[in-house]
Amino acid sequence: MAELRESLSLYRLLIAARVRAQLQYRTSFAIETVAAFLVSFLDFVAILVIFSNVPQLGTWSVAQVALLYALATLSFAFTDLVIGHLDGFPALIRDGNFDLMLVRPKGTLFQVITGDFQLRRLGRVAQALLVLGYALNTLAIDWTPDRALVLALTVPSGVLIYGSVWVAVICIAFWTVEGREAANAFTYGGAFLAQYPMNIFDRWLRRFLGYFVPMAFIAYFPALHVLGKTDPLGLPAVLQVASPVVALAAAVVASTVWRFAVRHYQSAGG
Repeated sequence: MAELRESLSLYRLLIAARVRAQLQYRTSFAIETVAAFLVSFLDFVAILVIFSNVPQLGTWSVAQVALLYALATLSFAFTDLVIGHLDGFPALIRDGNFDLMLVRPKGTLFQVITGDFQLRRLGRVAQALLVLGYALNTLAIDWTPDRALVLALTVPSGVLIYGSVWVAVICIAFWTVEGREAANAFTYGGAFLAQYPMNIFDRWLRRFLGYFVPMAFIAYFPALHVLGKTDPLGLPAVLQVASPVVALAAAVVASTVWRFAVRHYQSAGG
C-alpha cells in the first residue's frame, strides 16, 4: 500500500510538470485543443448523416446511439489523454531506450505510462461531454439507483478496458519491427466500433467485440441497462452490469501480457 501511494504521488508530480510545460504555450494549447474538439466532432456528424437517411439504426434511435457514442468516446478520450502516447512505444524498442527503463527502480509500465501527457486531448473529452448532455436531456430515462450506478461506473470501466487492450496489444512491439499499425487496429478501430450498437454487426464481429476484445462492455451493454432496453441479440441481462468485472479481468490480462513480454525481451541488440 505504501508503494502504491508513493507511485501515485510520483505520477501526480510528473504529470503536473508536463501540464505546466504545455501551458507555457497557451495559444498553441488552445488551437490544438479546439482542433481535437472539431476532429472528434466529425465522428458524431457521421452518425447524424446516417440518421438523416434512416429513421432508426436497427432498433436504436439517434438519441440512443448518441448515448452509445458519448460513453464510448468519453472513455476513449480519457484513455487517450493518459496513455495515448503508447503509440510511440515501438520506437522505444527500436532505438534501445527501453533498455534504460529496465535498470531504473520503478516498473517499466509505470515509466512508459508517465512518459507523456497531452493536455490538448481534453478537446475530445469536452466534445463527448456535450453529446452526452444532449443524449441524457433528450432521452426519457426512468432513473433508478441501479441505472444511475451503472452510468457512473461506465466511463471508469471503459477507460480501464481501453487501457488494458492498448497495453496488451502494444506488446506486439517486443516481437515485431513495427507494431503500431497492428495495435491501432484494436485500439482506434475498436473505439470506432464501440460507438455503434453491437447488434448491427455481423455475428463473427459481435463475438470478437464481445468476448475476445471486450469493446461491447464499454458502452453497448451499459447503455442497454440505462435505457431499460431489451438486448436485440437476446444475450443474458447480467452482461449489462458486468463492465466493472470485465474491466478488472482485462487489467489482469494486460498486466500478465506485459510482464511476460518484458521477461522475454532480449534488448535492442539481442
